[in-house]
Amino acid sequence: MNIGSKNKKRVVLPSRPDPPTVDQILEDISRAAPSDPVFSVLEQTGQESLQPGDGDVELKFQQCRQYLELNERLQDARDQLIRQKEELSSVGERLDRDVAEVKGRQL
Repeated sequence: MNIGSKNKKRVVLPSRPDPPTVDQILEDISRAAPSDPVFSVLEQTGQESLQPGDGDVELKFQQCRQYLELNERLQDARDQLIRQKEELSSVGERLDRDVAEVKGRQL
């Protein structure tokens, strides 16, 4: 039994500070000099800047538009396949009846 460990006082840590607001973050970024180490690290790693370029926005817009168009085409194709399945089912039923009728005549 270790008597010394019972006598240790717990250290009370200060509470965490509140996270910065969006305005504080943007203000901090706008105050930073171009030579700030964060910007040089981004350049070294090949990461893009924090602000998306117009090309990025346009690319995302075109991708969303293509997705929506493709989704619409897929829904149309699904509807067409459902109609064709129903037609094939009715034709198959009619064929079964005709075959049964022909067999009935032969007997």
